[in-house]
Amino acid sequence: MTRKNTICLWYDGTALEAAQFYAQTFPGSTLVAVHRAPGDYPAGKQGDILMVEFLVMGIPCLGLNGGPAFRHSEAFSFQVATDDQAETDRLWNAIVGNGGQESECGWCKDKWGISWQITPRALLDAIEDPDRAAAKRAFEAMMQMGKIDIAAIEAARRG
Repeated sequence: MTRKNTICLWYDGTALEAAQFYAQTFPGSTLVAVHRAPGDYPAGKQGDILMVEFLVMGIPCLGLNGGPAFRHSEAFSFQVATDDQAETDRLWNAIVGNGGQESECGWCKDKWGISWQITPRALLDAIEDPDRAAAKRAFEAMMQMGKIDIAAIEAARRG
């Protein structure tokens, strides 16, 4: 993958497992290539999987098996716009149910520490409502949620 800009995600030996999970979970995602180390390096030996190229919903990513030195944080996240509650539930449950953890306001973290915002389009529409009182009600409802409940957002928006 020779692209001008690629997201590089650091893993502790689990880049291939993560890329395979993303390819199975998110539409438009695929494992592109696996690259083995041509020599020994601090986190591995010659022949170990060093890098994995993959797409996450069309976004080019490189998983680097760099070892335990660095961890992911919420300062980086993938935001996934979902079309309905079924898609929201499926993606949220896939991430959380595969060793991940729930957070707040539509955020969750996968088992490798990557943060995901599973964000229904209905929520985005609600908080961008030109009726600022409706937007505020929807925003306040969201602030009380883990996984986003579209029906509750829409009810709050209506008042």
